[in-house]
Amino acid sequence: MPGSVQNAAPATVLPPSLSRAFVHEREYPVIDNEYRNGESQRAVQASNSRKHWRLAKRLAPAQLLALRDFYDARKGPTEPFYFYDPYETSPKFTHDPTGQAVAGRFTVRFNGEWSQSVGLGRSDVNIELIELA
Repeated sequence: MPGSVQNAAPATVLPPSLSRAFVHEREYPVIDNEYRNGESQRAVQASNSRKHWRLAKRLAPAQLLALRDFYDARKGPTEPFYFYDPYETSPKFTHDPTGQAVAGRFTVRFNGEWSQSVGLGRSDVNIELIELA
């Protein structure tokens, strides 16, 4: 059908060594109106949260290189991929490199451009994953 948008079709899976470096965060979208008298009015914008994961570890040089190569192969935030949240897989902390297992699997993309700072022996990367569907 002309004008329709295709669903994200991931072709690869984030490696397990990198999956464990992300922490899960949830965001519940809310409309918030603040009034002059100090009152506010809030309404839920969606019934489900949109999941996202933030890189929470400092990476060793080999891990940093692997993450950068994976990021570049996905053309930054443009291509989707599968991400296994280790806490939601069954059994916990299992990983399927083929992407066939459904438990704990999320279709995600990188959210934002690559941002990196380098320290002694480790590097900090400010990057997150965002759920697509």
